[in-house]
Amino acid sequence: MVDAARARKLADRIQQIVAEMLERRIKDPRLGFVTVTDTRITNDLRDATVYYTVYGSDGERAETAAALESAKGVIRSEVGRKTGVRHTPSLTFVMDSLMENAAHIDDLLAQARAKDAEVAKAAQGASPAGDANPYRENGPDEDEDLDEDEDDEDDADFDGHDAAGDGEDGRSGRPPS
Repeated sequence: MVDAARARKLADRIQQIVAEMLERRIKDPRLGFVTVTDTRITNDLRDATVYYTVYGSDGERAETAAALESAKGVIRSEVGRKTGVRHTPSLTFVMDSLMENAAHIDDLLAQARAKDAEVAKAAQGASPAGDANPYRENGPDEDEDLDEDEDDEDDADFDGHDAAGDGEDGRSGRPPS
């Protein structure tokens, strides 16, 4: 087994080499507008999978797949020459479904926007089920009650003696001394 970082570096290098080959050296007329999106390699560095997308119709995609299959040997030999590894990995070209997934996500987002618009339209003339403000607010009477309780605690001095002069020492449950 090989270190995962080394495998990733080799996969990135293979992706660069394949993209360069498709752009400059492979002159097959069946080859359409190809973009190499990703490359994955097994841990033993024996098999590499190259993912690609093709801009065009289904017929152009099929022709591009055939062109890549026929150029696989030339591309593999160039990968072996430029990477310098002991065993050149075998290449497998796989059509990446990136464009179809993006179109599907766009369709789902459009459906969600339409549902949101329906909900907003239905909520436009609606009123709340309960009070307009469902949260409890303190009125002026409740604030005064809280302040009086705090004043009672402040009457006792820190050592428990009667600081207010009302005859109580501030301790509960004991008679005044």
